[in-house]
Amino acid sequence: MTNTIVLFDDQRYIDLLPLTFTRPVAQIRVGILTIAEKWEKLMGVSCSYITQEYLQPKYPNAPKGEPVTLINGGVCPDKELIKSIDNLQPNQPLVKGDTLIAVVLPSSIDNIPDIKSFGTAVEYPGEILEIKYPWDIFRNNGEAIKRDFELLTNGRKSAPLSSTNRIIYPSNVFVEEGAKVECAILNAETGPIYIGSDAEVMEGAIVRGPFALCEHSTLKMGAKIYGPTTIGLHCKVGGEVNNSVFFAYSNKAHDGFIGNSVIGEWCNLGADTNNSNLKNNYAPVKLWSYRKKGFVNTGLQFCGLIMGDHSKCGINTMFNTGTVVGVSSNIFGDGFPRNFIPSFSWGGAAGFSVYKIEKAFETAQIMMSRRELSLTDIDKDILSKVFELTAEFRTF
Repeated sequence: MTNTIVLFDDQRYIDLLPLTFTRPVAQIRVGILTIAEKWEKLMGVSCSYITQEYLQPKYPNAPKGEPVTLINGGVCPDKELIKSIDNLQPNQPLVKGDTLIAVVLPSSIDNIPDIKSFGTAVEYPGEILEIKYPWDIFRNNGEAIKRDFELLTNGRKSAPLSSTNRIIYPSNVFVEEGAKVECAILNAETGPIYIGSDAEVMEGAIVRGPFALCEHSTLKMGAKIYGPTTIGLHCKVGGEVNNSVFFAYSNKAHDGFIGNSVIGEWCNLGADTNNSNLKNNYAPVKLWSYRKKGFVNTGLQFCGLIMGDHSKCGINTMFNTGTVVGVSSNIFGDGFPRNFIPSFSWGGAAGFSVYKIEKAFETAQIMMSRRELSLTDIDKDILSKVFELTAEFRTF
């Protein structure tokens, strides 16, 4: 395939809020890589995006005038799927049920494509790994780690591990150059373990795969990690974590439990932050839906915390089963806060007020500067739009 690749958001963008308030669907991390990175590595090209208008300055579309292949940003690639896309004729959509997977067009378009606007569809015969709802991220993380592990390590040799470590099933462990691992227990019998470049696993950490520690991230001393778990790049994580995904640049540096959860970028969880991932009566967990503007049944017995970018919580914060925290919220105090916390909320169980956007910018800039990055004008425009879009939920 030689066409420009454009990853488009379909209506699942709404179902994946608050994670997609600040990114296209394809920028979601599941496994080791983001969905966009998977397509780019498998196809050897850089991707463009069709997403929400306010996100396009940061995630631009392809220029007009050249053939493009539009691919659903919520669908993860594999070799068989790519073969089917390669065989498409112009304006011939590849679908799986009601999901438009891909279509080849003579030029890029501006809006989310509709299956009905193209020719006769081709039904994809295989299974697809896709992300439709926030809980799909941790639910599919094990399979995604295994696929990414094979993609990233095929034909390569792992950097050596020192004799201070205890390794179970070493052929299923891959360590990139520059990573540091000392006095750790790595059990890859239940799934692969990937340690990215310049990442560090500190002394006493215990890891059961599938697990990914991405580049420049740190697993703190004595951490207990149950797979399938991913810690994205530039994160610091300690305590106990089970089947969760940290996107990037987020910290849970101290003790406390996070399970069956998704944590966005630039989040910080205070010492001894805990979330419940199982209801006392073992009932299926309900989660806030921005589409329904109410709670929907996930059908899952285990479902914890979904936290949007730039949100923070203080020491000893307790999150109830199935809690959704929006973008740029700051939670603190004793007791359980409500299990839907709108974006730009300030407070906790005792009540919330509006987190003024100028203060949110200030906090974001301080945190980002610690990583030698800055909050750009484009980032501020995105957060300002999120503040506007979520105003209806802040009825404090």
